[in-house]
Amino acid sequence: MAFHAAAPPFPGLATGARLRCNDAASLRVFPTRRRTIAALPTCCPIRRLPGCIKAVSGNSDPLETSDSSLIVCFGELLIDFVPTVSGLSLAEAPAFKKAPGGAPANVAVGIARLGGSSAFIGKVGDDEFGHMLANILKENNVNNQGMRFDAGARTALAFVTLRSDGEREFMFYRNPSADMLLEVAELDLDIITKAKIFHYGSISLITEPCKSAHIAAAKAAKEAGVLLSYDPNLRLPLWPSAESARDGILSIWDAADIIKISEEEISFLTKGEDPYDDAVVRKLFHPNLKLLLVTEGPNGCRYYSKDFSGRVSGLKVEQVDTTGAGDAFVAGILSQLASDVSLLQALGRSPKSSSEARRGPCASLRFQAMRFKEAPPGRSPEPEPKRRAFRASALSCT
Repeated sequence: MAFHAAAPPFPGLATGARLRCNDAASLRVFPTRRRTIAALPTCCPIRRLPGCIKAVSGNSDPLETSDSSLIVCFGELLIDFVPTVSGLSLAEAPAFKKAPGGAPANVAVGIARLGGSSAFIGKVGDDEFGHMLANILKENNVNNQGMRFDAGARTALAFVTLRSDGEREFMFYRNPSADMLLEVAELDLDIITKAKIFHYGSISLITEPCKSAHIAAAKAAKEAGVLLSYDPNLRLPLWPSAESARDGILSIWDAADIIKISEEEISFLTKGEDPYDDAVVRKLFHPNLKLLLVTEGPNGCRYYSKDFSGRVSGLKVEQVDTTGAGDAFVAGILSQLASDVSLLQALGRSPKSSSEARRGPCASLRFQAMRFKEAPPGRSPEPEPKRRAFRASALSCT
């Protein structure tokens, strides 16, 4: 089955199109969760409201041009409101506490906490929440000079609850939110083209003008020789329909060098085929793809290159909160690849020895996970009784 043969890598942007390079860009992030109970999807291009002023940029120091391992994350940045009592529905929750969220931003923070270099590009409202999020990124050593603040739209909000069965439910407020209004002219192409890896999801493809900004940013990165990393991070209720979500996610599939997907996303993209069948997964492997990763929750992950595949088992831990677990996984993988791109070249051939297999990026992720397990970023190791339990989320882990 062909999922993407007819789709150009960057639809909607003509070959050779010239981009205006201003000094920054912005978007917003949705945390990695599974289930949404309500949303306000927008299927039409967004029109800027009268009186909306020009977006302004973030406040980080300029990037060092010598930084050769920079990872730029593009996407949503928002506020999660989480019930103070777990196991209840949103309506039953007695109160909520706010927490930063959004998959691309989670990845950026995770990379920085692992000692890597990261930057975030996205748009938030010119409001207290937006500036709070920008400061949190800066406090976590994530460069935020590519962020934009929009006075005509609010920072996105998501109410999130963890049910008693362990599943999450969401209610999004984005009608429209500032992240949906990022424009091509607001992109900081200087940051993007300096990167070693450019990472993004699919939420920014749902509406204009952010969709065009996403496509333009990825095109600029690709032309500069930057590796493209893609985590679709399916949030079906935010799309106009299941078919539009499938088409949108696959519309940029062929451009990516690295793709991370879950079993549920494989089933969705293949219209119900078995996500554990290697032949099904291989249908999603395009000719230019260097690494396809399939996450399986507590069971670890599978990885696929052009010529071979393998599996890395998960770590056994006491589960506290799975919010952002996929983002922490991506952060570990990308931080290793950015520091040693030859790992991708090694994936182009079967490992000749067990020691070479252990050197790969997936195996190194196990080491990074051990680091999170023993001492979450920003903390000293905890007493032994608590060391088995750790929070996966990069932004939420405080």
